[in-house]
Amino acid sequence: MLPLDKDLQKSKNSLDEFAEITIRVLNHLPNVLSNEKIKGKYTIYSSIIAGNEKYVRPINHDLIIFSEQEFVSSYSKLKIIFSNLRDRQLDYSTEDYLTIDRTIYTIQQIIGAGLDLMVNPNSARKHVGNRFEELIRCVFESIHITNKKLVLQIPYETDEGVKQYKCENDLVISPFSEVRSTSKTLHDKEIVVSIKTTSKDRMGKIFIDKLLMERFVGHKQKILGIFLNDVQRKESDNIGFTLVSGLFMVYSKFLTELEGIYYLDPPPNASKPPYNKYMRPFSKLILEDIWVLLAS
Repeated sequence: MLPLDKDLQKSKNSLDEFAEITIRVLNHLPNVLSNEKIKGKYTIYSSIIAGNEKYVRPINHDLIIFSEQEFVSSYSKLKIIFSNLRDRQLDYSTEDYLTIDRTIYTIQQIIGAGLDLMVNPNSARKHVGNRFEELIRCVFESIHITNKKLVLQIPYETDEGVKQYKCENDLVISPFSEVRSTSKTLHDKEIVVSIKTTSKDRMGKIFIDKLLMERFVGHKQKILGIFLNDVQRKESDNIGFTLVSGLFMVYSKFLTELEGIYYLDPPPNASKPPYNKYMRPFSKLILEDIWVLLAS
């Protein structure tokens, strides 16, 4: 078995692999966490290692599962929900929505906490983002939605001849048995998905990419954003929210509308009008919206 810090930095290819590393970190954290500070529904944990204090990203204590036993139970329920989704059973309870959000949030944030404590900050940030992309891809694969990472190559003229702008898409999901979009075009029935841990400094790019891709392929293209959260630690004992909600509404009104923005841990404004028309919990995408979008 790999040392825990190496395992956290290794790509994951299935939900079971994600569950296994989550359990490893859950068993490790009680041995190293030494302090906590509560700010609203968030907790800032820290650990003193070799005389240096390391901080964990803010954790939403309404969503996180810290008990291994409770996590195993929740993960088992998640697998049942996903099994039903594979059979296209689309009738679910309020508890099912919460199971999806809490379990996936816990996997991502527990991995993030492990990386915060055991890996240098620059590497930790990169691996947190990579694991999140892999996790969301594994969710789609678990419910048998065809998907593929894709780079759309857009040619443009320069004084040195034709060059290619590489428009990288985190994921393209498809109603077909194989993704039909290619490096040269996008299929109008497929959905381009941007997967980021936060919208900070990235929200505008989704809107610009939608305009760019639609202009290039010559038709409307469905675009989704999936974010973990929009909260960050401020100094050692406070938090701040990073969603620029006013700018989001300006983009939506004057540039273009996205098909949806989904959060595992939505920021406060996401539940208020008019933002709640566009921003929804991740579970709503998985249990409802994705099936409507793929059928349209």
